[in-house]
Amino acid sequence: MNSKEMEARILELEKQVAELRDIEAIQRLQKSYGYYIQHWMYEELVDLFADSPDTVLNIAAGIYERKEGVRRYFSSFKTLCENPEFLHQIMQLSGIVDVAPDGKKAQGRWFGFGAVALPVGGGIKPIAVNGIYIAEYIKVDGTWRILKLTWNPLYMVSPFESWVKKERIEAISPSKTRIATNPDKPRDIVTNYPSGYIVPFHFKHPVTGKKSSEAERNAKLKKK
Repeated sequence: MNSKEMEARILELEKQVAELRDIEAIQRLQKSYGYYIQHWMYEELVDLFADSPDTVLNIAAGIYERKEGVRRYFSSFKTLCENPEFLHQIMQLSGIVDVAPDGKKAQGRWFGFGAVALPVGGGIKPIAVNGIYIAEYIKVDGTWRILKLTWNPLYMVSPFESWVKKERIEAISPSKTRIATNPDKPRDIVTNYPSGYIVPFHFKHPVTGKKSSEAERNAKLKKK
C-alpha cells in the first residue's frame, strides 16, 4: 500500500468512526426521550427538539409545528403529570439509525412499547401501548437534536385483555408464587407505581448538558 492509498484508507476509517459516534449520540438522544416521557418531564422533552421552522411533532392528538408547538403540547399536561398516579412509559426499542452522507441529518425508526396510567374523571385508566416512531434528526452546533418525530400507534388496549384465557389466569395460586427470601437489608425506596418516584439519571441532558429535574421532584414526594 503506497502513501496515497494509506491516506485514503485513514480518511475512510475516520469517516466510519465519525458515523458510529453520530449513531451512538442519536440513540442516546432518542432513548433519553423515552425516559423523560415516562413521568412527562416536559422541560427536558422540549429541549430534545431543534429550534427550527421545520420542527414537527406528529402524534395522535395532531401535528405540532416548530419548537413553540412542541412546547405547547408537552407543557399542556403540566398539571396532569404532577399526579403520581399518572404514568406514560413508552420504551424506545429496536432502534435503527441511518446518518446522511454529509453527517448533518439522520433518520431513525423505533418500536414504542409500554404502559399508560391516565387519570380520568376521578379514576385511573390503564392502557397497554404499542407503536412505531419515525424520526428525523439534525446536528446543530455539533449536537444532535430531534427535528421531526411521528408516532404511529399500532394498538392501545386494556391490559385486562390478555392473550391468556381468563379462567387460566384466575387459576393461579398465590401460595405457589415464588418470592425471594432473606435479603441482606430492606429496600430504602419505593419505585412501584403510583409512588411517582423517578429513578435518578446518571447522565446529563444530551442537548442542554444540564442535570435533569428528578431530584427536585422526588424531594417533593417526601414532603407529601
